Amino acid sequence: MAGYKSGIYCLCAQGFSLVSRPTCRFPTDYFLLNTCAGEPRTRFLNWNIYGGGSYDWTMDLLSWTWGGLIDLNQKHWALRAGYFLLPVESSTNYFDTHVFRHGQYTVEFDLRYKLVGRPGKLQLFGWLSHGNIGSYADALAAPLATPNYPDVALTRGRDRYNYGFVLSAEQVLTDDLGVFSRVSWSPERVESMGWTDCGQSVSLGATLGGTPWHRRNDSIGVAGVIEGLSPTARQYFESGGMGILIGDGRMSYRPEAVLEAYYAYSPVQSATLTLDYQLIGASGYNADRGPISIFSLRAHGAF
Repeated sequence: MAGYKSGIYCLCAQGFSLVSRPTCRFPTDYFLLNTCAGEPRTRFLNWNIYGGGSYDWTMDLLSWTWGGLIDLNQKHWALRAGYFLLPVESSTNYFDTHVFRHGQYTVEFDLRYKLVGRPGKLQLFGWLSHGNIGSYADALAAPLATPNYPDVALTRGRDRYNYGFVLSAEQVLTDDLGVFSRVSWSPERVESMGWTDCGQSVSLGATLGGTPWHRRNDSIGVAGVIEGLSPTARQYFESGGMGILIGDGRMSYRPEAVLEAYYAYSPVQSATLTLDYQLIGASGYNADRGPISIFSLRAHGAF
């Protein structure tokens, strides 16, 4: 960090009230909320299962950011919009302070309903980033003799746009069982600024509360996601380019597939211990990598 705390300030309605201190650290503490998918502190750990897939969430290296949002929340629907600073360049701790000239704009609409008496929610989220963003196409168009060809970092210094959409759904089936799905898309013609290399994704999952085995605060979940690159990004990485997280030289492209399962044990409501397993095929979109098994154990307390 550059000697300050990051935060997001919120103007909320009903009865608009300005919060005078940071109320969260991440855009996804307010946007793309999905009860069944949960969040990585206690539930699913894979970025594109709990997150928005191709949504290039703006952040520093600790995942924090600066920004603000307005939230209009009604009984059957909600509308929220936000503005957040972008990093001065991809994956850095320093933010571009050209407010409103550069930055990321987000908007989200929630529609709440009941299906056979059970609550559900449809959600449409859109985002637009404008800033100092490198271009995959320009990197590919550079002379082959360019050092580290193709290098997207050499194309920075120009204002460019990136944008995308996420469609999300969740549905309660019983008092303890819920299902969810997300579909995301971005043209991915430019580099990612904070999140991960992803142009499209589809996820599907379910979570079950622990009441059936007399563990009311516990939960178990299973989900899968398939994610891929845009044609431009695929060509860039197949030509040997490096991205914000991936880069395998002349990789053999294949969409990445992830299956994740977790068990969250909560001895008290404010503490959770989560055992998690992920099976990843074609890791980093490379058919020559994987399958890979990842086990993790997380402890989380809230006071």
